[in-house]
Amino acid sequence: MKKVFAWVSSPTGRLLLLIVVAAMVRLYRITNPVADWHAFRQADTASVTREYIKRGVDWLRPRYQDLSNIQSGQDNLEGYRMVEFPLINGVLATLLRAIPSLPLVLTSRLATVLISLGSLWFLVDFVTKITGNKTVGWLSGLFFALLPYSVYYSRTILPEPYVIFFSLASLSCLVSALQFKRPVGQWQWWVSAVCLSVAFLLKPFVVFLAPVYAVIIWQQQSKIRYSPWWVVYGLLAVAPFLWWRYWIQQFSSGIPAADWLLNGNGIRFRPAWFRWIFYERFTKLIMGYTGIVIAATSLWYKGRGQVVLWAWWLGLITYTAVVATGNVQHDYYQVIFTPLISFTLALGTWLLWQKSIQLIYKAGVITLIAVLLVLSWQQVAGYFNVNHWEYVEAGRAVDQLTPLDAKVIAPAFGDTHFLFQTNRTGWPIGFEIDDKISQGATHYVTTSFDDEAQELESRFATVVKTDRYLILNLTQPKEKQ
Repeated sequence: MKKVFAWVSSPTGRLLLLIVVAAMVRLYRITNPVADWHAFRQADTASVTREYIKRGVDWLRPRYQDLSNIQSGQDNLEGYRMVEFPLINGVLATLLRAIPSLPLVLTSRLATVLISLGSLWFLVDFVTKITGNKTVGWLSGLFFALLPYSVYYSRTILPEPYVIFFSLASLSCLVSALQFKRPVGQWQWWVSAVCLSVAFLLKPFVVFLAPVYAVIIWQQQSKIRYSPWWVVYGLLAVAPFLWWRYWIQQFSSGIPAADWLLNGNGIRFRPAWFRWIFYERFTKLIMGYTGIVIAATSLWYKGRGQVVLWAWWLGLITYTAVVATGNVQHDYYQVIFTPLISFTLALGTWLLWQKSIQLIYKAGVITLIAVLLVLSWQQVAGYFNVNHWEYVEAGRAVDQLTPLDAKVIAPAFGDTHFLFQTNRTGWPIGFEIDDKISQGATHYVTTSFDDEAQELESRFATVVKTDRYLILNLTQPKEKQ
């Protein structure tokens, strides 16, 4: 028993224990269908993998379920999905094609869980290196493991968890390489550049981590004399992304409109922007109110890693200002903050603990953390809920009763997660049904028996009708009475 306790108390033991705990909490409702919070974005991501499984992996021409003009303003009848480079989708699809018995959604969620555990490891390693404080490093991993917001997004089917993994891997490897007199001679230097390149391909918002890289390199001024190699590093990191953006221009129908994300509704620096970013998201959602007290304490930190901390905040606050509308309208845009907030809370906790001489004050620190987790969980708990089981039920019926090449209209006001349940390509919105039929629509499914559904039911043959959903065959018009 003493040996077990000694091992658990060791740095390696504590880290592995932390990884086990993080894995366990991330398995909560892991078997959910893609119908929980931000299901539309998860469905779009997962459907790229599914189309790869069906058609074969074409790395340069990813496709997904949505054939409508909602995303790009152009009819997208080929179903192109030209956003992030489909690296993760291609890898998962290759695995799922090799082992067809594996379920797409569960496998995709478990892959995200595994990658988030890797992110935890790199976060602990990075923070430990830049602060020289193993306790702060471990505490960073603890918050990353347990923050409810972090837990939820660490089991979703989104590119963001992978962006965190590759960016943290890049930073951690770069710090390791800079410990040597000739960094470019170390494998970590090259891995750092490649990981940063992958992060860029997944999300260009990684560019806002530039201040962190600048500070890390600046703090190792003796290494800057190898300036030509830093040009190589930059090219390795950015060139693949620039090539990808150039390549996808020929598939304009598959490129979602994105200009509105910057400041499409004019909210930048307005009171509503400050409220949503700093109160609704940081204070309330992620840090559960009391966490802001712990985070504010980190302002008094003076030591190694201080400049990196401030550079990190500078870069990501700039990100929220530049991508103002996107950050306000979608809370998953703040996923990139989770390592930084975990680091900040770790520093604040460590400082409070050091200053708390009496036991009652240490108990106060623990209470703050406990309240943080409870109140944040109250905000996040609903994210795990499936609010439209009727979509799942109707989608399964479509999958069972229609041909594999059917093209389905599944109206959900443009939300694609209903369409995703059908396992078919098609349109996530109704209206102009005859135009959609001319574009190849073969079936119509709805869970709301509205005027459109009733009018179409009078015109086309019914495949099945229950009190939960209606499926129509648009290729079989009824004879006029």
